Amino acid sequence: MYIPTTAEEVHQRGWAELDVIFVSGDAYVDHPAFGVPLLARWLEAHGFRVGIISQPDWRSKEPFMALGRPRLFFAVAAGAMDSMVAHYTPARKLRHDDAYTPGNRHGARPNRASIIYTSRLKESYRDVPVIIGGIEASLRRFAHYDYWEDKVRRSILFDAKADLLIYGMAEQSLLEVAERLQAGETVADLRDVRGICYIGKDMAELSSLHHNDAFLELPAYEEVAADKNSFAEAFRLAALEQNPFCGRVLVQAHGNRLLVCNPPALPLTEQGMDAIYALPFEKSPHPSYREPIPAWEQIRDSITSHRGCFGGCAFCAIAMHQGKLIQSRSETSILSEIDAMTRKPWFRGSISDIGGPTANMYGIICGNTEAGRLCRRESCIFPTACKHLRTGDKRAASLLKSICGRTGIKHVAVSSGVRYDLMAFQPEYFRELLQHHVGGLLKVAPEHLVEHVTALMRKPGRKAFEDFLQRFRTESARIGKSQHVVPYLISGHPGCTLADMLALALILKKLGLRVEQVQDFTPTPGTLSTCIYHTGIDPGSGKTVYVARSDREKGLQKALLLWHRQDERSKVMEALKELGREDAASLLFGVGVGARRMDQRAKQLDVVGKPKRTGRKKGIKKN
Repeated sequence: MYIPTTAEEVHQRGWAELDVIFVSGDAYVDHPAFGVPLLARWLEAHGFRVGIISQPDWRSKEPFMALGRPRLFFAVAAGAMDSMVAHYTPARKLRHDDAYTPGNRHGARPNRASIIYTSRLKESYRDVPVIIGGIEASLRRFAHYDYWEDKVRRSILFDAKADLLIYGMAEQSLLEVAERLQAGETVADLRDVRGICYIGKDMAELSSLHHNDAFLELPAYEEVAADKNSFAEAFRLAALEQNPFCGRVLVQAHGNRLLVCNPPALPLTEQGMDAIYALPFEKSPHPSYREPIPAWEQIRDSITSHRGCFGGCAFCAIAMHQGKLIQSRSETSILSEIDAMTRKPWFRGSISDIGGPTANMYGIICGNTEAGRLCRRESCIFPTACKHLRTGDKRAASLLKSICGRTGIKHVAVSSGVRYDLMAFQPEYFRELLQHHVGGLLKVAPEHLVEHVTALMRKPGRKAFEDFLQRFRTESARIGKSQHVVPYLISGHPGCTLADMLALALILKKLGLRVEQVQDFTPTPGTLSTCIYHTGIDPGSGKTVYVARSDREKGLQKALLLWHRQDERSKVMEALKELGREDAASLLFGVGVGARRMDQRAKQLDVVGKPKRTGRKKGIKKN
């Protein structure tokens, strides 16, 4: 049975009213990979009557009143993506699709959806509390740089005028809020809940709630908006306080009011993770939809084994949202979910993914609990692996083997990506992965291979990648499989120059690799890379960092990695001329007749340099 989405469905449950109503920028897909349905199921399991309003037309208040007035509060989320990221390309051009909408249509949610939805709800029911959350609210909880307006905006809590903001994955914080409101407390009584942000009046009020050493004041909004050094310092200080066991309350003045951010919620135990994924998800879109939802099509037969990531990559916001501590499910829980999935009418025997933000971090923990509770490192593996990190792979390898032996399972893929530098410590998982779970192509994300750029990205450098590539090719040959690495790369990242991109292109050519897609760096709220992009400063060292800002330079950087494509040839030559490196043309694609031959050869290469079949065998016509 699905969560009610209409008044009729509420009445069918025999309910006169709902306790909590969720408003989401995504279509309602009852699957644990979608945040709002997961949280709705979580509250439902604890006795609350909940409903979901999905993708309401924000042009009037009536769609927001479809389920009536909730007894406790509205819970608002823009969706699985920040609405501005969902709507615009890295070049700030409007997208024309939306994978979280039926029919893949653009336009089902507004820009800055959390703000607009909250405004409509306040217009509809002024006295009902509104709590915002999800990735958009979570990563915009402090004063932040907004790429689309090219300015520093206030905390989204001030712009949305919501009553509370819950950041992170929210299960524990949201449940505590609901239970305490149910017990008769008011929103003003909830200021001690972990994982929330609220608007405070003054420092005296804050001191009455916390010891003076329990909170840290960040540079004020007005300071960070006017001074880039202050912005960098605010980011640095906030990033050091993300450990839920030792993080302090963070305070940031906005005019004569305060943004108060409590420490993160404590990580879920294995039992807690198991309880969430044991909830009765239908694993499919609400039956009212008549068109396919691409996001569900992509993840419907995938399994989440864990959450969190201790990699600390500069361009990634996972640590600021999910946290860096790995929270893994038990093997029993995962196998139970798989058994249930095999009974779904749409399941055909293949699991498309088993993993999390990084597949091979499943089961990894800090081996020193006391040290872990005091740790302020933002990455457990950069620049070197922490001595306390237990990188053993027995749990991860055992899980893959157990799934393969399950009735109804034909194939299990690992497609969520792996941290290749961990593979040196995970020989059993590495062998199991290559033997049974690659499917020909393995995605890895070096992002770059020039040392000073990877250092800013907090990624392993060239040597780690080349060592992995050699092990991958050797092991694939040993087991008699034709398998290849697909490298994911970023262009235009802070610290990267045009010369660096040429160096990367030449390294890839030497390694026999080429790519068909390159990710343009997009400055999204809440990441270290975005802080560097805006300020031109590395907040850790205080050093000035080069930033490519013009669309022209970004385009030339991207073109250099796509040298083999004819449509990028003129841009490649323009970049080489600007660098005074026309000699590199012969290294990339030859000159004169040689260039034409290289063009023909490039058309016969796949994404990893493997010759394609031309179809020119006798009796076969090539189309």
